[in-house]
Amino acid sequence: MSGNLFGLIRAAAPDLKRIFIATSDGRAITYGDLFDLSGRYANVLSACGVKFGDRVAVQVEKSPEAIVLYLACLRLGAVYLPLNPAYTLAELDYFIGDSEPRVVVCAPDRAGEIAPLASRLGVTATLTLGTDGVSGTLSDLAAKASANFDDAVCSSDDLAAILYTSGTTGRSKGAMLSHGNLQSNAETLVQAWRFTGRDVLLHALPIFHTHGLFVGTNVILLVGGSMIFLPKLDPDQIFRFLPQATTMMGVPTFYVRLLQDSRLTREATEHIRLFVSGSAPLLAETHAEWHTRTGHAVLERYGMTETNMNTSNPYDGERVPGSVGLALPGVEVRITDPETGQPMPRGEIGMIEVKGPNVFKGYWRMAEKTAAEFRPDGFFITGDLGLIDGKGYVSILGRGKDLVISGGFNVYPKEVESEIDALPGVDECAVVGVPHPDFGEGVTAVVTLKSGATVTEAEVLKQLSDRLAKYKQPKRVIFIDALPRNTMGKVQKNVLREQYKALYQAGG
Repeated sequence: MSGNLFGLIRAAAPDLKRIFIATSDGRAITYGDLFDLSGRYANVLSACGVKFGDRVAVQVEKSPEAIVLYLACLRLGAVYLPLNPAYTLAELDYFIGDSEPRVVVCAPDRAGEIAPLASRLGVTATLTLGTDGVSGTLSDLAAKASANFDDAVCSSDDLAAILYTSGTTGRSKGAMLSHGNLQSNAETLVQAWRFTGRDVLLHALPIFHTHGLFVGTNVILLVGGSMIFLPKLDPDQIFRFLPQATTMMGVPTFYVRLLQDSRLTREATEHIRLFVSGSAPLLAETHAEWHTRTGHAVLERYGMTETNMNTSNPYDGERVPGSVGLALPGVEVRITDPETGQPMPRGEIGMIEVKGPNVFKGYWRMAEKTAAEFRPDGFFITGDLGLIDGKGYVSILGRGKDLVISGGFNVYPKEVESEIDALPGVDECAVVGVPHPDFGEGVTAVVTLKSGATVTEAEVLKQLSDRLAKYKQPKRVIFIDALPRNTMGKVQKNVLREQYKALYQAGG
């Protein structure tokens, strides 16, 4: 029996007339359309020379056809490689050069600059794909191609996708995800979150990232459910389509933005059975306010590019604000000493390590880096700091590289951030360490305020003086209008460290 993920998707399909994706502009793709069009795309890619194991790099705007292209790659046994539409030509030079795809698919308006680059890097063909279902050379060729396609026979270990990490330290790494990785995680989430074919997911996430592409889409595909596809977070569109949905997945920014809207009420959300948040920490304050306004407890979970989902708050049971929940079935999570790698007892802070069928095969063409990130017993070192409490709930305290060592003491940014976030007038903050002549690193808080609030640095420091040990207290508190974030809403602390690196230098 083939381990091709597409076989499971086809087997789970309901009546082929059921709508798989409905768009905000009124288009609809049924499961019958999905299988027909993915076969046509697969034949086009095959005619362009794509064979089993070849990479197909895709930089297009969000559309149903982009999901069809992902499925076409599964059917071919090719490796789907989604790229952020915001990447510049210089960035694409690295990604295409590193992954050596057989074919590149891009937006029609970028073909003029991307095609010459791809050709120079040895790519066989550059195709284009628009967002309206008809524009682009891939659509033109697919209209003339056969819908019949013999799906590749794959093992569960064969590659299905490569997703490049954000590359905040060093060059981006390509995380290799197998058919088995994607299948196991999707099946686990279906059970953990009680998905059925009756579910309709309101999908406003990007699809070049694990959250929108694999967590949202694969879960729906494996139950034969439906999605309402929105190009991006737009509160007007969210409230327009909420009555037609049963579930919504988002990043914390989604929930913060919607809480600012008077249309968010219990009545507006009464038919939604599940709100999921991930990709960045959800503030406990946001969790509480959402529950007060809607009656729903947001389900927060924890995953990453290399592993898909590792933990989740329970569907039935306590969803703890500030926690990412319990290890998912089949996934092992432990805390280890960052220096020695020795397991640590519950309640102590250390490095989060995970093991399970969801964990990736390694980094593309980086054997040494891959070896360095795995323990001899198979656990993957996530780079995230956290703890596991007495009930087994996991809390994330930041990235290992975000740990601040000030005067020889370890300062966990999350602990300081939680105290500052709780102060009156504070909207959000990020704590980073920057070079300090006396302490090695100076604990530095970068803060945004709520609209109309006036808070001074002295006031913040005074309120923290009896709440945190002296070595944990910020040396400086800086106020800015907005924290820098990446496309998934994560605060870019590397940007803040670079921006304030001279803060404690003479004259800085």
